[in-house]
Amino acid sequence: MSMICFVTMMCVCSLGTAQVLNERSAHFWELRNQAELDEAITKQSLNMRKAKNVIILVGDGMGITTITSGRILKGQVSGTSGEETKLAMDKFPFSGISKTYSVNKQVSDSASTATAFLTGVKTNDFILGLTGSAQRGICKGSIDENNIVTSVLIEAKNAGKSAGFVTTTRINHATPGATYAHTPERMWYGDADLTEEAKENGCKDVAQQFIDNSHLFTVALGGGRQYFRPNTTYDEEYPNNTNARLDGQDLIKQWKKIQLQQGNRAAYVWNATEFAAINPDNTDSLLGLFQPKDMHYEAHRSGDVAGEPSLSEMTAKAISLLKKNEEGYILLVEGGRIDHGHHEGNAYLALHDLVAFDDAIDTAVQMTSDDETMLIVTADHSHVFTIGGYSDRGNPIFGLAPNAIKPTLGDDNKTFTTLLYGNGPGYAFESCERENVTGVPTDVSTYLQQSAVPLSYETHGGEDVIIMSRGPMAHLFEGVHEQTYIAHVIRYATCIGKLSKDCNERFNPPKENGVILYFLGISMTSSKAVLALYVTLALLIITSIVAIAANIHIYRMVSSKPEK
Repeated sequence: MSMICFVTMMCVCSLGTAQVLNERSAHFWELRNQAELDEAITKQSLNMRKAKNVIILVGDGMGITTITSGRILKGQVSGTSGEETKLAMDKFPFSGISKTYSVNKQVSDSASTATAFLTGVKTNDFILGLTGSAQRGICKGSIDENNIVTSVLIEAKNAGKSAGFVTTTRINHATPGATYAHTPERMWYGDADLTEEAKENGCKDVAQQFIDNSHLFTVALGGGRQYFRPNTTYDEEYPNNTNARLDGQDLIKQWKKIQLQQGNRAAYVWNATEFAAINPDNTDSLLGLFQPKDMHYEAHRSGDVAGEPSLSEMTAKAISLLKKNEEGYILLVEGGRIDHGHHEGNAYLALHDLVAFDDAIDTAVQMTSDDETMLIVTADHSHVFTIGGYSDRGNPIFGLAPNAIKPTLGDDNKTFTTLLYGNGPGYAFESCERENVTGVPTDVSTYLQQSAVPLSYETHGGEDVIIMSRGPMAHLFEGVHEQTYIAHVIRYATCIGKLSKDCNERFNPPKENGVILYFLGISMTSSKAVLALYVTLALLIITSIVAIAANIHIYRMVSSKPEK
């Protein structure tokens, strides 16, 4: 057992003693249950307002196990046992379930799922912004007008709102790419990634597609700057690294030119100092590219020489820029490297990014009002990540199960950790036997949790993921839904896209003398409500008369039968 793990366990035990003692009484749980019930009762009044703003917060790869483990980690970092901690997302009043399969896969990828919840249409894996008619990697016939589907962010912009996104991945990655790109291959990050067939048939790389649509976005923050400059130039932060474009274009210069033509006060930033200096009051458009590829994991962010803003800081800056539009906005916030940590079989990296993502959620809550802003927290998919082993209350989340002092042994007489993976690079066997993790530091950023199946890259999970919501029309997410339903509700709540019709009638019911009445859930004036009441009463009377007449008729028939 490592010293860090031991100290953490001792601190948690001492700090959590009073909590555990209280929990041993029935009265404690009665009080807690009543407090939760009281809170739920206060939320029964549904928010039926039109949503002026929407913030979609996506934890990439954030399955239920990730949320649970991240909650425990966040609590333990703050000195509690962890299990009773409430994440910012836990406080959202409404929740539902999203089904994540794609058109061609039982277990999907981030491109098809992002297309689903941002456009309302499911597609095939690895495809962005196109229907399931498109074939992966085949340009010809895919970029057909009938195949193109539009994201709610673009529709919001077309409706007069502002749009933006922030991510800890590259801005031309799958999730942010689904807001603007239409491509049969998500891996075409830059022009160097395009196939000859793609070039011959007019397909564009995702970075180029962002620039082509950049006039639609007020703010775009993340990584990926190497895809925006020619390979004859060197990176600002890493002077020995060349950039990646083969076509000689400097897309960042193009972005600045586009913004200038629009009359925008625009700023491009690539480090924390420049980012912090941005004043939203005198900035109309902001592009931030903080790494050549993806941004750092949260656990490594402080080691970046040039400095990177946190996801929470990027979220705050984006909201400050977007809220200047009186018509409202839609913002996408992605905790993208949760997914990458899991793919590496590294729960430490994934869960610290989950905590950072939850901090961004809290920032969004603090900077907005439930009266006008719908907040949606969800995931695109899950991972084959498990928490088990009958671990003790307060046991360090990265530790041995059920504790480090007296760990459980498997049937192979070796210890194991609370967190494990179904497959991945953690399959480290010695002499055809499972690795013995006794004495191995399992609470460090380099440790890979053990996996059952050897794979160099851990896979996604196929189970449903959660939707949490608050604000106008948030109750519409209750229940089990197709992932595409998310975009549909956003359109309904904001009156954009195909659901822009009948908006005034939907959110501004007819009034008579300032009074709006609801009869059987239908809004109507008082005179119509009275008429409806009379009609209903008449129908009840008629139904009663018919029933009485029928009973009399039956009685007479029975009475008239001769006795045998």
